Order: sequence, then C-alpha cells, then structure tokens
Amino acid sequence: MDENTRARGKWPALLLGLLLIVAGLALAVGGGKLISLGGSAYYLIVGIGITATGILLAMRRGAALWLYALVLIATLLWALWEVGLDWWQLVPRVAILALIGIIMLLPWWRKPLRSRGGSLALTASIAAAIVVAIASQFDDPTTIGGTLANNNTPGSESVNPAQVAGDDWPAYGGTNAGTHYSSLSQITPENIGQLEEVWRIQTGDQAGPDAPPEITNQNTPLKVNDSLYICTSHSRAMALSPETGETLWEFDPQISTQGADNFSGWAHMTCRGLAYYDAANYADSGTNDASEAGAQSTSENATSAQASELFADASAFDIDIALLSGLTETAADDADNAPSAIISQTDVMCPRRLYLPTADARLIALNADTGEPCEGFGVNGEVDLTRNIGSFDPGGYYSTSPATVTENLVILGGHVTDNSSTDEPSGVIRAFDVRTGELVWNWDSGNPEETEPLADNETYTRNSPNVWAPISVDETLGLVYLPMGNATPDQYGADRTENDEIYSAGLVALELETGQVAWVYQFVHHDLWDMDMPAQPVLIDLATSDGVQPAVIQPTKQGSLYVLNRETGEAIVPIEETPAPQGAIEGDWTAETQPRSALNLLPPPLTERDMWGASPFDQMMCRIQFNSLRYEGQYTPPSLEGSIIYPGNVGVMNWGGVTVDPERQALFTGAKYLAFISRLIPRDEVEEGQGSASEQGLQPNAGAPYAVELGPLLSIFDLPCQAPPWGDVAGIDLQNAEVVWKHRNGTTRDSMPFDLPIGLPVGVPALGGPLSTASGVVFMSGTLDQYLRGYDITTGEELFKARLPAGGQATPMTYTGADGRQYVVVTAGGHGTFGTKMGDYVIGYALPE
Repeated sequence: MDENTRARGKWPALLLGLLLIVAGLALAVGGGKLISLGGSAYYLIVGIGITATGILLAMRRGAALWLYALVLIATLLWALWEVGLDWWQLVPRVAILALIGIIMLLPWWRKPLRSRGGSLALTASIAAAIVVAIASQFDDPTTIGGTLANNNTPGSESVNPAQVAGDDWPAYGGTNAGTHYSSLSQITPENIGQLEEVWRIQTGDQAGPDAPPEITNQNTPLKVNDSLYICTSHSRAMALSPETGETLWEFDPQISTQGADNFSGWAHMTCRGLAYYDAANYADSGTNDASEAGAQSTSENATSAQASELFADASAFDIDIALLSGLTETAADDADNAPSAIISQTDVMCPRRLYLPTADARLIALNADTGEPCEGFGVNGEVDLTRNIGSFDPGGYYSTSPATVTENLVILGGHVTDNSSTDEPSGVIRAFDVRTGELVWNWDSGNPEETEPLADNETYTRNSPNVWAPISVDETLGLVYLPMGNATPDQYGADRTENDEIYSAGLVALELETGQVAWVYQFVHHDLWDMDMPAQPVLIDLATSDGVQPAVIQPTKQGSLYVLNRETGEAIVPIEETPAPQGAIEGDWTAETQPRSALNLLPPPLTERDMWGASPFDQMMCRIQFNSLRYEGQYTPPSLEGSIIYPGNVGVMNWGGVTVDPERQALFTGAKYLAFISRLIPRDEVEEGQGSASEQGLQPNAGAPYAVELGPLLSIFDLPCQAPPWGDVAGIDLQNAEVVWKHRNGTTRDSMPFDLPIGLPVGVPALGGPLSTASGVVFMSGTLDQYLRGYDITTGEELFKARLPAGGQATPMTYTGADGRQYVVVTAGGHGTFGTKMGDYVIGYALPE
C-alpha cells in the first residue's frame, strides 16, 4: 500500500476509533454503576473491550479486528446464555455490535489495518451472529402452540340462550351474561378474507383543546329494534341504520361542566355503551315485589296483559302510542285485582327505551324509536345520580360503563376518580325501577346490610369501594354480579375500614330483588396496586368432572382468571393463597398471602436479563433502573424509592375483558404485559395543588400522608424497559383450565416516531375487548396499531386485518341486517392516555353481497 492510500485511510479509522472510544467509555462507566447495584459485569467488560478496540483502530493496528472479533463472539455467547434464541431479546444485545463489525470489514477501514487473520476472525464472528439470528426465527420461547377443541359435543342446542347473542346484539356484552359471543356464522375462517368495509360514519364528537387526558371512544354499539344504537365520549346518543350507518335520530344531553371552566380537569370522559329495554319482552310475566313497590307509586298503571295488547295494537296499526296513555288510567282501576302484574305509563309511552349514563352523573331514559326522553321515568326522563352522593370535584363521579337492565330494574355503579383524595364519593351500586326511575335498593359496601333507599338528607359512605366496570346478572338465579374496585387511594391503605377490607377487589353477588349480599370472594387482599376488578364478569354453564356447573369467570388486572360457581361463590378452578412480599410503608401493612387462580396468564417475574432496549446503551440504563428500584415479584409494596409493579395497573386484562364461546367451552382474550413504577411521595414534599387527574404522573392523594407517582417503566428512548411481547392473544380450554395457545399480537406501527406502512411484530398492548362467533371467528381492535383483526379461535391464527382511521380502543359487535348479511361494527375513536390517534368513527364491515 502506497503512502497516499495509507494517508487517505487514516481519517476514517481515526473517526470510527474515536466513536468506539466514546461508546466504550459510556458502557464501561454505566457498567461500573450496574455492578455497584449488584448487576451484570458484562457492560463493564465489553465497554473496556470496545474502548481498547477504538484506540487500536485509531492507531490503525490490525489487532483492532482481532479484539473486536473477540468482543462480538463473547457478546453472542453471553446473549445466548441470558436469553437463548429469543430474537427480540438478541437484537439489542448483538445487532448493533454486529453492524459495527460489518462496517469495520469495509475496505475504508479494513485495508489500512493490514490484518488478514483479523479480518477472517471478525468475518467468522459476524457469520456466527447471522447463523444465530436465522436460527432464532424458528423459535419464539414466549409462544404456546396448540389447537382448541370443540368440547360441547351435544351441539349448539345445548347452550344456554341467556349466554348467546343472535341476530341482534341487545346488551353491552351481547347479553347480560357478558360472553361477547354471537351465534352468527355467516363470516367464517374460510371467507373472512373477503370482508370489506361497507359503511363509515363520523359522529362529530371530537376531542377539543379542553378535553380531559383520558378522553376515549370505547363504545360498543347495540343492535336491536331494527336500529344500531351508539353513544359518544360527551354522552350523546345516536340511532343508526344497521345496513348503511345513516343517522335516524340523535340526542344530546348537553352535559354540564359541573362548575368547572371546562372539561380539562376531569379524569375521564367516555361512554362505553347504552342499555336497552323492551316492555313487550316481559309482557306476559309478572314483576317482583321490589319493582312492584316502585311501579305502584305512579297513578297510571295497567295490567301487563292489557299493556301487551296495547303494544301489539299500536305496533300493528301504527296507532299514536301517546293516545294510549289515557287508557292506562282506566286500566289502573283493575290493578288491585292483579297487583303482581302491573306496568307503568312509561311502558306505554316508551315501550322500547334506552338508558344513557351521562358524564355529569345523570341516567336518562330515551324512547328508542324517537330519541326523546321518556317523561314517566324519573323527572322529565332522567334520574339525578348525585343524590345522596355528597360533594365531589367536577367529573369525579359518574357511570362510564352502561347500566344493566333486567325485567324490573336498571342497575349501575360509577367511576370515582382514583388517588385524588381520601374524601371521595361512595362506590354505591343502585337499582332503579326500570319504569319509573324510583330507587328500589342501594348497596353501599360501607353499610352493606342496609339496602333501603336513603332519606334526602343522608349520604352514602364516603370513599367506599366502587364498581366502574359493567355488571352481569343471572335473572334465573336472581343474582347480580359486581366486579369490585377499591377504596381510594389505591397505593395507601392504612385508613381503610373493615368493610373496605372485605369487599374491595373481588366479586360480590347480590340478590337481585333486595340488594342483599349472597356471597363475596376477594381476589386481592389489602390491595395497594390498583388491582381492582376491571371487566364484566362472564356467566357460562361450564362442563366439569362434577357435571355442568353455573360458573362466573372474573378477568383481572393481575392475570388470574377466577372461575367460581355463580350460585355459591365456591371455586371451580382451584385458587391458591400464595406468599406475598412484605414491608409496606410505615403505618401501612401488606397481606401475607394473595389468591392466585390455577388458570392464569400471569407472566414470569421480571429479572435483570428481561430488561430491554433499542441498543446496548438504553438496555444498560434499564438494567440500572431495575436494580435501583424495589422489586420482589408480584405484589411488591409501593415504596419511597419506587417499586416495580408487574403486571402494572393497566393490567393483564382490563375493561375489554374476554370473550367466551359457550359451545366450544373456550375463552379468548388479549393480554397486556407492562411494568409500572409506584413511588410514594411524603406529603411535605408535595406542593399545594400539585398533581394531575390523569392516571399517570403525580397523584395528590389529598388527606393521606403520601402522594404517589405512577408511570410505566420506560427506557431513555420511551420504550418499555422489559422485553417484548407487551401484548398477546390467548386461547383457553375452560373444561381443562388450560392455556392451549398464546402468541404475540400487534405491531409497532403507529407507535414509531415516523410513519411506515409496516411495523415490527413485537406484540403490543391492546385496550379493548374481543368478540367471538359460532363459526370460530374472533374479532378484536384494541391494539396500539390501528387495525381490526380477525382470528381463528382454535389456533389464534390471524386471518384478517383492516386498517382503521383512528385507534380502535373499543370492543366490536356483530348482528344480522335486514338484508340478511352479517355485519361487524367497531368504534374507532382513539384513547387519550393510551396515546392512539383520536377520531369519531363508527365503521361497519360485511361480506360482499
């Protein structure tokens, strides 16, 4: 090589050498810090090796190639020892170092070093890395492969009809059993690829500049009465044509800011759904005593038999139903002869009605045909849900989930803002007369035995555990199933009452008629992690070795699926009390054990080697962060130094819950795996007014000795510190209580700093539930990337994917239109704190005509 060539090769080698010196020193310094925290020595050792390589390269010594080959092969062996053939874990450990090795072999850097042996050594180490990369494509240690069987051999005729939606979708969960299952089978695994968008609307309800941080469009529409019924974030109700999406009517309750300047200080703004009632469905049955008391309080009643005739006549001859109201006065004279079969004027004036919970704490009954308020319900068609609640900050109390409607009652709980103060509204559950709106019973866990309505001057127990998720009902057994939340604040429980400790974070069954407790089963003892019950309990008749049992399945944030006998509350799938970490903050305490179901999607405990990143540098920083925080496994108590909560309070499962196929005796769900940090802040370190209504950041906990700072465990590049997958889908055999298959779900598309037409299939979190059908097709849309997906329930194979115009953080539903086609409808409106694109879309899909 002549002197000119050597001179030209000096500067590239010097520049790359300097870069390697800087990178190596950074790794060495960070590695020293990691060792001081008890972590891996790898980063210090490899940092020294890369620094030395950089020095040799700058000096144009051939030994640089030999040394870097050694660094790369040692890194490869270390990575295989730590994570095996897990591609996504190998990438941050090996990929960048291998790329640097490839650069060093390019002529500009290799030739001036004049080391043929070093070149061969580095080539061999890069080749080894490539072989490992190829081998890792055939093995995903996080995947479970299997096939779900159809366990219900007698056939679909043996399925309880109360657990199955058919041509219509009359309730949030399909039915009050919450299975999110439809008997429709027009869309199959074989033809789902032909599914196409057939209509799309925009509601006009967009997030404005004064929107709260957690503004969301989580609505699951209802299809019934030849209409599709939806609600929007700001509590507007709309009726659409099921076949075209055309708006039939619209109702705007003009929600109040409750004294605030705008909605920006509210924690939430959402409407997950409406509830529907049709008096004709119950025209030939009597009412229970509780509803009878409310109905008799009106002066205009008719016997159910007479009412049934009136409904039929009005429907058949298109008679103005308002003219029938006078007839009910005459019919009332006969009510004494049939006191158990009375029906109010509301059933005549509004025989088909919707119940709309509003963000300013009202419950409004609407005529499902016209969208007009039902005047006979409450006062001018609405009930004031703030009655007996006491004071609260604007937006601090209302029902985000739909009410549950039975023959005689409309039942609902309410959202209470987490971690705002120790003096928040009660979590009372109330049952109103479905016709008159009169309060029939109330169940307040702070005063659980007194279910009679309170006097006007009384207030429900402040701060008692609430129910914010949808409620399920078994009308045959006469039981209501409440997925219980917590007494706030979530992360500090020293001041909780005896009743709080009994009823928090579990499942409570109430007698439908009286509101009295039938049984209770707690799933988290003395919850300090916000592991409240987030999803609707699912009712299914489950085939077991002891015969068919009436079961209730409760999905949970902590990953367990608790399966109980819904009549007795006894466990069907074993639940074991497992030892839990101790050492709560001074003044508080932790339970010695926590219940864990044998059926669960709980991930393994985190270790340092689970820390992840886009490069060795942020991975090292995540390891330092991991070793700097307190973590002793699931249920590590919150602490001053900060504790890792894994699974985090966004849950393995959340409000989207699961879908259960009662014919196959199978369950499908999406699972999330995100670690969070919970750090307690002494009161004297929190400034007055500091804190946010958002569920991340500083939570004020006014009145408690500690505020709390919450947030996900993220790298310096805002990526999750723990390795993917961060989201799975799973299929479960319920008869054998076995996870049969599980695999990654979703891509990084829409989460990247730049827009690309594809994303990395790492598996991302989903916030929104699944829908299953009799053909074995499942739909889900809640992932961070904007897609509606279709799956084969037997294997989990992704069969269909449609791009959405905004985040699909809602649960799809399905129905048969008047044209005989099966439609699938999803809301695509985004989610404020989940970070997906906001929108106001409702979209319908069907097979080609």
